[in-house]
Amino acid sequence: MAEAPSRAIMLFGTDEPAAETRLLKAGPLSAELDAGNLRYIRHEGREAIRAISYVVRDRFWGTFNPEIRDLEIEESADRFVVAYSASCTGDGQRFDYRARITGNADGTLRFQGVGSPVTDFLTNRTGFVVLHGVEGISGHPVKVSEVSGRAVESRFPEIIDPEQPIMNIRALTHEVAPGLEVVCTMQGDTFEMEDQRNWTDASYKTYVRPLGLPHPFTLKAGESIEQAVELRFEGAAPAPRGGGGDATPEVSVSVGAPAGRVPQIAMGLEWHSTDPAGARAGELAGLRPAYLSCYFDARHAGPQAMRGFRAVADALGCPLALEAVVPDLDSPAEALRAIADMAKAAGARFGSIALSPAGDLDFVMPGSVFDDMSPYDRLYAAAREAFPGSAIGGGNFMYFTELNRKPPPAGGLDFVIHPTCAIVHAADDRSVTETVECLPYVIHSARALFAGKPYCLGPVAIGTRGSPFGGRPAPNPQGGRVAMCRNDPRQRGLLGAAWHLGVAARAAEGAVTSLILGAPTGDHGLVHHPGDTPQPWFDEHGGRFPAWHVMRGMYAASGRARRATEVSAPREVQALAFETGSGELELWLANLMGEARHIRLDGIGEGSARVAILDEERFVAGAGDPDLLDGVERPAGGDRLELRPYAVARCRMG
Repeated sequence: MAEAPSRAIMLFGTDEPAAETRLLKAGPLSAELDAGNLRYIRHEGREAIRAISYVVRDRFWGTFNPEIRDLEIEESADRFVVAYSASCTGDGQRFDYRARITGNADGTLRFQGVGSPVTDFLTNRTGFVVLHGVEGISGHPVKVSEVSGRAVESRFPEIIDPEQPIMNIRALTHEVAPGLEVVCTMQGDTFEMEDQRNWTDASYKTYVRPLGLPHPFTLKAGESIEQAVELRFEGAAPAPRGGGGDATPEVSVSVGAPAGRVPQIAMGLEWHSTDPAGARAGELAGLRPAYLSCYFDARHAGPQAMRGFRAVADALGCPLALEAVVPDLDSPAEALRAIADMAKAAGARFGSIALSPAGDLDFVMPGSVFDDMSPYDRLYAAAREAFPGSAIGGGNFMYFTELNRKPPPAGGLDFVIHPTCAIVHAADDRSVTETVECLPYVIHSARALFAGKPYCLGPVAIGTRGSPFGGRPAPNPQGGRVAMCRNDPRQRGLLGAAWHLGVAARAAEGAVTSLILGAPTGDHGLVHHPGDTPQPWFDEHGGRFPAWHVMRGMYAASGRARRATEVSAPREVQALAFETGSGELELWLANLMGEARHIRLDGIGEGSARVAILDEERFVAGAGDPDLLDGVERPAGGDRLELRPYAVARCRMG
């Protein structure tokens, strides 16, 4: 057996150190200090604000990783103070700022930032961003104090808002728990809110500088920018269950009544990845996706891609579907006939055709008005003529954001489709796993937008397929944690495996018609193939990524009778249960946290239950053994189970 890699490689696919966090406390107030910013601000253990961050972005909306220096932290039982200096540099420009954070036992908190460009600094955003979470907040009231002083009663949107739901903000007040409110005041500029669930972020984001002003803009060298965010709590709430301490409670999981069926779960394949996928056909054996969804951009791809699609589908033994980017809406019939001729020559038959005009891959500003939607009618008609007998779908091939802001007419569609990814705004480990928390809101909002239409979610991946903001996705030559890149290293780690299961569980819970998740090789792949960037350990040893074992089970679950699951902490643990063809009940569990979780299996850990766990101990064996989970399966031995960080468990009963 090969020598084991570092623990970081097993968990995250990279040895790049994760940002260290520090818990700050002052009486009932607590917050996590993470790379100079605050996360999970709580009162008596209850989350009040998801994050307060001082953010500096470039002209392409990329976020700088600041260089922090002179960090000072003072703590006592009733107060904490943090101070540091930071610099953001790149593209020949530099911005410096000084931050000071104070928290007090009376629940007040202040985060101040004073910045000054060293050079002229071209940016799309520089200043504070405040995140409100979604659970217990979506659809709930919020009191708005506007910059003018006017008070407004509003609500956090339930359906994902394609525009800015709240504008001209000075302060926001919402209920943290019955009887307890938090007032969040933002100073130094005009703030407004966007619904970050559009990008699968589990938050509402209140940010500085309205989007209606010119972007990007230049901060002049030497000018001073001062802003601050202040929190205070009003009222009181009953003591939380468990006392609001730091101890992690046991997570209970139960399986209930029949609840529809597991979606058809497909594998995605891009036109430029067919050769590597074909080269790894032997290692892909054992995966049986419901179908192979093939991404074909007619501006770049040709007959070779069609031949590759068919070859990979033949190796997997599954049918084909096509996602086609159409370059010309003025003459769609000619473009689609050309695509159909290439498919016919390759012997590739597509049961469904999803279409997106090339122009729809671009960023759509909130509030944009689209008067003439008639080209879509010609597009749909041309597709039916070019691909008779195939189901015709549409939507958007970028993010849900672009679909939500520019939904195509649904009348001519047999189904709707859109992808999503986990690292648009942030690329730290917890932000990645938080996207699983957001998926139910995306699914609910897409259904509201296209009521009654069959719904395909995907491809869903940690890394992005493309960027709507101009240019290519962010470069990531060393395979680190980089927002809006294609090649995210966690695809190769246990975190990626747990995330894939979480996505499948949420999609099944939302009763989507089909889900595209996983790819043969490449940036979103399940099997190693040499690439342009390093893949530590796998470049020497090859083999399967941990997500391979999860997706083998998920592909096999396609269309099976699903059983409802109830999880006491769904942010931390996800579950998917279904009935197998042999009459067994199969339950999959994923720990989405970087710490171990103790699971109580209510009523399902007894008798003939058998458990197989994928974790650090089995990482090396799993790379080479396609039947790993069968080989490590053991009697459950009771109703308690420990899942180590980002571990996955398969439980079989009956």
